[in-house]
Amino acid sequence: MANNFITGLDIGSQSLKAAVAEVKSDGRTVLVNLFKTPSGGMRKGSVDDLAEMTRSLNIMFGEIKKVSKNALKNLFINANGDVHVQSSRGIVAVSRADNEVYQDDIDRAIQASQAIKLPSNRMVLHAITKEFVVDGIGDIRDPLGMSGNRLEVNSLIIDAFGPSIKNLTKCVEMAGVSVGGLIFSPLADSMASLSKNQKDLGVALVDVGFGTTSLCVYEENKLIHCAVFPVGSGNITNDLAIGLKTSVEAAEAVKLTYGSANLKGASGREQVDLKKIDPDTRSNVSRRFIAEIIEVRLAEIFEFVNNELKIIGKASQLPVGVVLVGGGCKLSGIVDFVKEEMDLPAQIGIPDIASVESPNGEISLQAEDPQFVGALGLLMEGRNRMFGDSGGGGGLKNWLKNAINNLLP
Repeated sequence: MANNFITGLDIGSQSLKAAVAEVKSDGRTVLVNLFKTPSGGMRKGSVDDLAEMTRSLNIMFGEIKKVSKNALKNLFINANGDVHVQSSRGIVAVSRADNEVYQDDIDRAIQASQAIKLPSNRMVLHAITKEFVVDGIGDIRDPLGMSGNRLEVNSLIIDAFGPSIKNLTKCVEMAGVSVGGLIFSPLADSMASLSKNQKDLGVALVDVGFGTTSLCVYEENKLIHCAVFPVGSGNITNDLAIGLKTSVEAAEAVKLTYGSANLKGASGREQVDLKKIDPDTRSNVSRRFIAEIIEVRLAEIFEFVNNELKIIGKASQLPVGVVLVGGGCKLSGIVDFVKEEMDLPAQIGIPDIASVESPNGEISLQAEDPQFVGALGLLMEGRNRMFGDSGGGGGLKNWLKNAINNLLP
């Protein structure tokens, strides 16, 4: 099979992260490598410079092609930015005289739930089935074979600003690669970092990216809400650059080396010599002052998150609490900050790659970095779309069977 590679590419405002895997003939998925390169031409989840974004993609694709010339045949990328989420319901009458629900009834109900009016400049990214209802009895996962007169389906429709999506795919195509699939970033994140038990109990996944922060909420193993906010860890860097009167590059270094989200643990006596980081800056600042700048922006970010949870009635009501992923969650003290700010348990999300084999310990260790959650989630969702939910032999056998049938006269 020439196209047995799958690549997940997380396109962010600061960096591009990619996960490349190979699906073996026996159905095993083997993680080949992880890549990270600088990103340009992206702001707040949308492309603002086609040429610069294309140049960034060319660099990343050049690295990926070193794995194999076929490594980019099945590329799955993320969508972020201006995204809306809304609930929708579809209702149909069961067509058979014996009132048994058949697959065509299910398909008609799902299609009816997707028949929503959108402005001409918006497009549907995902239509996710939340539950089926048969004659008023809800919370049904699969109504096939059940008896009833009326079948309803409750769906979650995720739509995006069409021009932004077209610009993103255009950049990929200008770099000489076709897009195999487009996946909303929070869904990819949850694929790699949330367990079924967490989704059952109730959890909020928060991805603190450089340009945006995204949220998805699960309960009873169902996605109940998603949102994207136009602030991220890059705003913290900009605030530090202004407050410390230094360059953005130096501010980023200060954030990662001396920054803390925990104001209580930051000493006002401990001084940071900025000259060691930026020779053009001749001053000392206390670590407490740095933490104060960080805390103000973090409070704003998680106020957005908390307000969204209040809208859906889940503020302080999720047993698992908040799972943090993305490069921004590597900030010291952020877990304690979120616990206090959100009045919920909090933890750093570690990518779960149990269904993916790693060739060596170095790649396994790299895959545990929360900044690779998005790329690994895109990889896993891409594998599920191509080879079935398990990514194992059953899905692969079906793929081979279809391929053989297409070749037969």
